[in-house]
Amino acid sequence: MGGAVVDTGDSGVKAPDGGWGWAVLFGCFVITGFSYAFPKAVSVFFKELIREFGVGYSDTAWISSILLAIIFCGPICSILVNRFGCRPVMMVGGLFASLGMILASFSTSIIHIYLSTGVITGLGLALNFQPSLIMLNRYFSEKRPLANGLAAAGSPVALCCLSPLGQVLQYKYGWRGGFLILGGILLNCCACGALMRPLKAPKKTSEVDEKEKKSKPKPKLLDFTVFKDCGFLIYTVAAAIMVLGLFVPPVFVVSYAKELGNEDTKSALLLTILGFIDIFARPTCGIIAGLKWVRPRCVYLFSFAMIFNGTTDLIGSMAKDYPSLVVFCIFFGISYGMVGALQFEVLMAIVGTEKFSSAIGLVLLVEAIAVLVGPPGAGRILDATKNYMFVFLLAGCEVVLAALVLAICNMLFIKRKPQQPDPPAKMEMAITETEMEELNKEPKDNQDNGGGDNGKKQAIEHEAMAKSDDKKVEEPESIGVDSIEVENTSKKMTEPNGVVVEPESSL
Repeated sequence: MGGAVVDTGDSGVKAPDGGWGWAVLFGCFVITGFSYAFPKAVSVFFKELIREFGVGYSDTAWISSILLAIIFCGPICSILVNRFGCRPVMMVGGLFASLGMILASFSTSIIHIYLSTGVITGLGLALNFQPSLIMLNRYFSEKRPLANGLAAAGSPVALCCLSPLGQVLQYKYGWRGGFLILGGILLNCCACGALMRPLKAPKKTSEVDEKEKKSKPKPKLLDFTVFKDCGFLIYTVAAAIMVLGLFVPPVFVVSYAKELGNEDTKSALLLTILGFIDIFARPTCGIIAGLKWVRPRCVYLFSFAMIFNGTTDLIGSMAKDYPSLVVFCIFFGISYGMVGALQFEVLMAIVGTEKFSSAIGLVLLVEAIAVLVGPPGAGRILDATKNYMFVFLLAGCEVVLAALVLAICNMLFIKRKPQQPDPPAKMEMAITETEMEELNKEPKDNQDNGGGDNGKKQAIEHEAMAKSDDKKVEEPESIGVDSIEVENTSKKMTEPNGVVVEPESSL
């Protein structure tokens, strides 16, 4: 970064793994909570909207679907982040998120809410969610799995807070007043964006800065070279398959409980149980992923989490009473938290810091398509079969298939680089620099004092030979004494009178 506070991922600045990074983690925690929990919290107002505009439940459900799909609109955010940096993009996104909810409070038709809450608020949350993950990746390296787990815990925490808050606001102020107050709450995204302070490199001289600016290529707004990475392709395909079934059980579990004859309040308690378990599962999984012997195999831990989640869906499809659904929600909360804590950690490990901003945008775009297809597809199966068992079976099979694709393809197509032996340590010279200078020094009066100088050279040579014997140097070029003796011998000349002189000194 050359001393300037710019927001690039290839600056070479070492991640501090703490310090201001904890403030960045807090901001990411809040943003993740808003991004994942807000589409579900808005559903609290659906009954009021149905009564106000005379529409059906399926029409109001499109509000959450559009909102969630726009949040996953990654490439636009990647381009803006690579062009302007994370902090300004997040602060503008906070304004958009708040503006959308404020405008929605003055809506006169359901279409207006689609555009305001769905598109504008969704775009604002998208401009916060992705940059917060990018900054978290830049501030944490060794502790990154733990940081990702803690940040991901914002989703269940916010869900436990926003849903009851929405019910209270609806009861006291109606849906219009509730939307207006929620719009004010979303202004906190701007404060979280202000926490995303770019890393600053050590100061350098102006000449070095100018050379770096000239030699450094312009950063790409969207780096499509990530598709050349086989690991990224495998991850993207697996993530798309996973998202088809991952969000289906939380959407249908309450309806499933009602179908079994349970009360509305009792059925809604299942989501509270799921969210409570999820809060503790994500940080715990982050700690496990950060262990030395686990972190290099984080991809396989992610695969195990998906298999755990899919198997839970398959077994949960057999539930016939409320206690069985409670057990299902406990195990689903654990596995769901593991997946949430690991999905972006694995992506960071695959593509690295420099390409992460582009990679996450492209992955979220693929996931957005899968989000629009998954729950509605499950709903059609439910309409056709009138049986929730098939919905959970399909979701479980999709998640397990994603785990198998990720694990098997990594074993088959990702070649591990063999560990190269450490380069041999450089052989130390047997003669120190001071001794070399003394050996190469030209005597002023060699002809008169040749015996004295030669005696001094011989003493130095004997001392050097003793040092070389102690260090047991094997390479011939590292034995400084022998090479110097040969050179000196070749340079010596014998005069007719028997006096040995140096050629240079004789000149």
